[in-house]
Amino acid sequence: MNSWAQKRRLIYGVAVVVFLLVVIGLPLWKVFYKAPTCFDGAQNGKESGIDCGGSCVKLCASAFLSPVNTWTRFEEAAPGYYNVAAYVINPNTDGEAFGAPYHMELYDKSGMLITEYESTFDLPPNRNTLAFKALVKVGQRIPAKAVFRFSGTPDWHKATDRVKSIIVLDTSYKEESNSSSLSVTLKNNDVVSMGKLAIYAILFNKDGNAVGFSSTRLDGIKAGGTIVAPFTWPVSRKGAVISIEVLPVAE
Repeated sequence: MNSWAQKRRLIYGVAVVVFLLVVIGLPLWKVFYKAPTCFDGAQNGKESGIDCGGSCVKLCASAFLSPVNTWTRFEEAAPGYYNVAAYVINPNTDGEAFGAPYHMELYDKSGMLITEYESTFDLPPNRNTLAFKALVKVGQRIPAKAVFRFSGTPDWHKATDRVKSIIVLDTSYKEESNSSSLSVTLKNNDVVSMGKLAIYAILFNKDGNAVGFSSTRLDGIKAGGTIVAPFTWPVSRKGAVISIEVLPVAE
């Protein structure tokens, strides 16, 4: 009898504990438990690192290749003002970086710093682009050298090429005695309209060197539609332009 009474008390005790866990513990768990997210500062869930990789859109540092700056150029846009650009290659086929920070310096022929600035630009997946800034003030001094460097590690995210449906139908470059212009006809081959775009144009000479560049912005291109992106320069290239590269970037 004593043995059965002890077993019965044990069963009752376990039942009470289970009841308390269900009635009290489960609501408390629901209140205090926080499901893993990609923004909680911890490596949990299906992440490969802290808030990156796996199910997260953000890529971990080990999952992307560093972008490559192949050249940096500047050209006069108006007296005392220059346009400055760095040509950057993004080797990541499915990685995109928004607001990549960079630092630019302009020097004169004696090696003295004229001006410097911080800015950002976007790196679309598996595409070349420009870190472009218009009308950089230099005053009476003339730049002889530009130095570009990333001032921080870009935040990379999984992405597909958002402008793969945009194709260049035609480029029409013209020169006058003291000016030059370019009209680029673009088409959206997608069945969905494209939003705002930044369009960069680069002019190359026979040696493959960039002798001019500029940027323009478009409000968008309708599905299946075409649009012309205009560019102008206050200088003639005197027949030096042999090829043109057009770089669209979704904004």
